[in-house]
Amino acid sequence: MKLPVSVIVYTLNEEQDLPGCLESLAWSDDIHVFDSCSSDRTQEIARTFGAIVTERRFDTESVHRNWAMENLPFRHPWVYHSDADERVTPGLARAIGERVEHPGTNVAFRMRRRDYFRGQWLRHCVPSPTNIRLFLHEKMRYERLINPVPVMDGPVGMIEEHFDHFPFSKGLTHWFEKHNRYSTLEARQIVENRKAGVRPSLLKALVGKDYTERRYHLKEIFYRMPARPQMKFCLLYLAKLGFLDGRAGLEFCRLNAIYERMIVMKTAEMELAAKGGQL
Repeated sequence: MKLPVSVIVYTLNEEQDLPGCLESLAWSDDIHVFDSCSSDRTQEIARTFGAIVTERRFDTESVHRNWAMENLPFRHPWVYHSDADERVTPGLARAIGERVEHPGTNVAFRMRRRDYFRGQWLRHCVPSPTNIRLFLHEKMRYERLINPVPVMDGPVGMIEEHFDHFPFSKGLTHWFEKHNRYSTLEARQIVENRKAGVRPSLLKALVGKDYTERRYHLKEIFYRMPARPQMKFCLLYLAKLGFLDGRAGLEFCRLNAIYERMIVMKTAEMELAAKGGQL
C-alpha cells in the first residue's frame, strides 16, 4: 500500500547507489529526484523507477534545499527526505505511515540513523545518530552553507525506527573528495559567522528549546575551542565509546579528526588571506 507521503532524493552522479535507494522508497507514489546536473546515468535510472526528475545546478546546500521546498510540485503535504546512499527499512516505512496518519501537533519527525563502515554498523561513534527526515514541506527551511540546519515552524516529534546510511559506499577516495569540498564550506561558514559577530550561548547549547537550537550553539562553541581535531577524536572514540566499534570505529574516529583538521587549517588560511597574508 502506498503512503500519502512525497519523497525527495538529492543526487549528483548517483548511478551506483540510486537503484537501492529508490527500491527502499517504493511505498511512496510521489518520488522526486532533485538532481544537480549529473553526468552519469542518474536521471535515466530515476525515470526508470518512475521518479519525477528536476535538474538544478547546485550553489549552496541551504539555498538548493530551500528552492526545492518552495518549487517542487509535491503531491502530498508530508515529505520524506533521503540521500542516495540511504535505505529506508520496512519498520521505518510502517512508522512513517503511522505518524503521518496521527501527527498530533508535530510538523516534523526526527528518526534514528545507522551508519555503516567496513560492512559494520557503527553503534557508538557517529556524531549525530538522529536526523529530521519527515516534515511538512511548507513548515521547513534550511540554514548554513553546508550540513544545513533544518529550521521547523512547529514541534518536532521522534520516530524510534531507523534508516540505514552507507557513507563509504563509493570508497575512501570519494569520501575524501566530498569532505574536501565540505571542509571548505564549513570554513567559509565559520569565517562569515565571525565577521557577523555571531555569539553562541552556553545556556542554549545545554538547555535550548529543541535539538536544532542546541546543536547550533554547541557547534558554534566547538568552533571556538583549541585543539579541535584532538577533541573530536576523544569525543567520538572515548566519550561516545567508539572503541567498542573495534577497528572500524577507530578508523572512523580518525577520519573525523582529519576532517576537523581540514576545517581548522582552511579557516586559518581564509582569515590570513583576508588580511593579505598566506599560510
